[in-house]
Amino acid sequence: MATFAIQGDGFVYNGEPMRIISGAMHYFRIVPEYWEDRLRKLRACGFNTVETYVAWNLHEPKEGDFRFEGIADLERFVRLAGELGLHVILRPSPYICAEWEFGGLPSWLLAEPDMRLRCSHPVYLAKVKAYYDELLPRLKPLLCTSGGPVIALQIENEYGSYGNDKNYLKFLKSELESGGMDVPLFTSDGSEDYMLQGGTVPGVLATLNFGSKPEQAFAKLRAYRPEGPLVCMEYWNGWFDHWGDEHHVRGFADVVDVLDRILAAGASVNFYMFHGGTNFGFYNGANHIEHYEPTVTSYDYNALLSESGEPTDKYWAIRKVIGRYAELPEMPPATPAKRSYGTVRMAERVSLFDAFESLGGAVESVVPETMERLGQDYGFIWYETDISGPQTDCEIMLQEVRDRANVYVDGAYCGTVERWSGEDSVKADIPAGGAKLGILVENMGRINYGAKLRDPKGITEGVKAGAKLYHQFLFGWTIRCLPLDNLSGLRFAPGDGEPQAEEPAFYRGFFEADAAGDTFLKLDGWKKGVAFVNGFNLGRYWEKGPQKTLYVPGPLLRKGTNELVLFELHGTSSPLAKLQDTAELG
Repeated sequence: MATFAIQGDGFVYNGEPMRIISGAMHYFRIVPEYWEDRLRKLRACGFNTVETYVAWNLHEPKEGDFRFEGIADLERFVRLAGELGLHVILRPSPYICAEWEFGGLPSWLLAEPDMRLRCSHPVYLAKVKAYYDELLPRLKPLLCTSGGPVIALQIENEYGSYGNDKNYLKFLKSELESGGMDVPLFTSDGSEDYMLQGGTVPGVLATLNFGSKPEQAFAKLRAYRPEGPLVCMEYWNGWFDHWGDEHHVRGFADVVDVLDRILAAGASVNFYMFHGGTNFGFYNGANHIEHYEPTVTSYDYNALLSESGEPTDKYWAIRKVIGRYAELPEMPPATPAKRSYGTVRMAERVSLFDAFESLGGAVESVVPETMERLGQDYGFIWYETDISGPQTDCEIMLQEVRDRANVYVDGAYCGTVERWSGEDSVKADIPAGGAKLGILVENMGRINYGAKLRDPKGITEGVKAGAKLYHQFLFGWTIRCLPLDNLSGLRFAPGDGEPQAEEPAFYRGFFEADAAGDTFLKLDGWKKGVAFVNGFNLGRYWEKGPQKTLYVPGPLLRKGTNELVLFELHGTSSPLAKLQDTAELG
């Protein structure tokens, strides 16, 4: 057992002074086979601590259904860090932000119309308590006071940027303490007055998040906390990307300068991120400042380690700075060379419209219900109804669609509605006998930060049809939930070799691997969709960029034959994919 405590303006571990030099990496953004490699590289860079969020939506995907295995094996990740000589900071607050889907909150919270998030709303607190009742007993043996490596826990994340409900913060503090979390607790906020006023708790360590101007930030903290350790809990040394924007890069010279000033002030620091990893599957989040902006699949973050685990020039520059303040351990382990598996012909195909029954059943509803009301978390959802005719130049209006919808009349593509575009309708000619209206909606990621956090998916209000100023709501819908979490029932057939325009379809191809190694999937000629390797959801691709390749970790492959499946929304000019040995992030 060990003790970690605050003493004066610093920390002590077993009574000896200790400065935290920490790096963030998220177990849920790294395949478990690579956890040890990434942690060893963190230690070799001179860091003594690793920090990770705990993602509630990963651990309780359905209410009461708890998962702590595979990529969700938090306990294994923490124990491994301890075995490698690292301390651990955990951030198990219900909300994490992290550019992660819904900021880590589980989607099923939104199934209740009166739910209020991140406050002392009794229904919300009851859900948090049920989660903590499962989580905290798992964390107790991992605390340094129990012989584990965990030295500190976060109460809530950047709460002052969201609200000022002190009763909520006190509830979280009380839950952690009554659950036996007897290590220092902390909050983390920006350095604006209102953030520190709303997000801090008396008697709890207050830490800061910033990417520059450390002297100014720490001076602001001292105005509120004249005593206690100075900690930058998130030193932003890179940034994330949105679809359609430029790839963010921050040179190491500026990062080194700010770090040197943080350390010279005697402060502790946690790099956000040391290693970003990947938003596998549908776990990317989104932001909404001026308009909705979904985050790309890669979470490379321009961090010290690349998305695929390569030390960057920033890694070596930071290692040199840390060496001026702490003893450096051995050099990092070598990273295996990336591999190219060549071109994959996507020779088999099945239309989504022909695959509906193999992907699950349908429900009937008066109105087009949201995903959450139907128990669906991620992926796509299909709405179908009858529309009367004749109607020439009929305007089909989707009210509050979230987030991107392709519209079909009798199976023919009519157009796309995107919530960020400012346009909410498409036009079509409806024949005299009427037609089938179909709408395929993609959940592009729930908002993870800010006032618009409550972000249900699908068609959230209704669909209207008509002309000019006269529209009528359409009722009587058949709805199909398409989470795409199991594609084993798909029945592929050989493609006809001709490009298929604007019809959503699954494509399949195979490739051989003489050995399994990291590679990168490039999809020139494909427009938008989701990629799966051997049944594992790699994430989204989109021709608008900036990301041009998807990272394929070697442990997902097997020696011999491997399967690649693409769910393509708009067809392709060439049914070929490429597996290359270099990443292209923009």
